[in-house]
Amino acid sequence: MSAESSLDRLDDEDYPAYTMGRAAEILGTTPAFLRAIGEARLITPLRSEGGHRRYSRYQLKIAARARELVDQGTPVEAACRIVILEDQLEEAQRLNEELRNSHATPHHTTDA
Repeated sequence: MSAESSLDRLDDEDYPAYTMGRAAEILGTTPAFLRAIGEARLITPLRSEGGHRRYSRYQLKIAARARELVDQGTPVEAACRIVILEDQLEEAQRLNEELRNSHATPHHTTDA
């Protein structure tokens, strides 16, 4: 593997670069919390060849949002559901905006 393609992975927010221990450290939480949100299907870490969980930056962002809710007293299962719904809403709003923009483009007609 070339050094350039290795460096490209640093910019890829979906690349599973973080071990469970490092992910927990970054989030200021425990591996048990990461396992709990995995069991709630909020995030599904990739597995290394040795079977160890690996997390991406994108997954850490999602986990951080769930942790905020849990820290505010929301049960883990409910926090995971809220984050999933927020993500779905954000995606729906993005798609609606794209559709709005594509329909706002003026259509040129030619007179015969």
